[in-house]
Amino acid sequence: MKYKEINPSHNLQNQIHSYWELRGDTSSNHWERIFPDGCPGLIMNHGDNCFTDNGTMKMEHGKTYMVGAMTTFKESYINEHTHLIGICLKPSAFASFFSYCSLSEIKNNTVLLDKNLSFDRDLFFKNNYTDYLNQFFTDRNNNKATRLSSVIDDIQVSRGLMTIDELSKQNGISIRQLERLFNSFIGLTPKEYANIIRLQYALNLIASQKEHTSLSDIAFECGYYDHSHLTNAVKRHTGFLPSEL
Repeated sequence: MKYKEINPSHNLQNQIHSYWELRGDTSSNHWERIFPDGCPGLIMNHGDNCFTDNGTMKMEHGKTYMVGAMTTFKESYINEHTHLIGICLKPSAFASFFSYCSLSEIKNNTVLLDKNLSFDRDLFFKNNYTDYLNQFFTDRNNNKATRLSSVIDDIQVSRGLMTIDELSKQNGISIRQLERLFNSFIGLTPKEYANIIRLQYALNLIASQKEHTSLSDIAFECGYYDHSHLTNAVKRHTGFLPSEL
């Protein structure tokens, strides 16, 4: 399997993390697992039909799909004929390009995007697909800003440890409004998003931990009650025990 990421054009980097491309090869034929990161995305399938969402969703050749933010892992089946190109959007950026349903309606799911909103498969590879994507998103960019940017920054800087009450007071937004904005523009509740950011930090520590660093130390640094609480959170979100990562 070959995977690469490409930066979007400079004018889109506030809204798009990256473009990515995944190609299967002769050594493929397995389920590929991805972990939640709090971001929605888009996928165009340029290869054979590909099963995702743990086998419950079939992505057909030439079609564009919308991927909701995840609260737990999902798996896609990769074989030698798989060819996927995706866009990882920043948490609240979907509304900058599309007027669509509340993103909470597609949480943890992959859905077929309306044809009038989808990528043009005839133009996609006519030249360089990166150029096509940069032009596609630049043309659609309405620079729609939400009040969530500062809240998201606070959650990320605190590594998911700020309480919802603290976020509400610091940003001058009621808890009820905060819940509504998160559900609409990200597809997760503020607590779900904060838990994912905290988990991501814990996973990075687990991946890079030295021999003398215990799970209890990592749990304490990441705001979990104890190593058992951390282990349960990792298992719930990734399907693995910390020792299996």
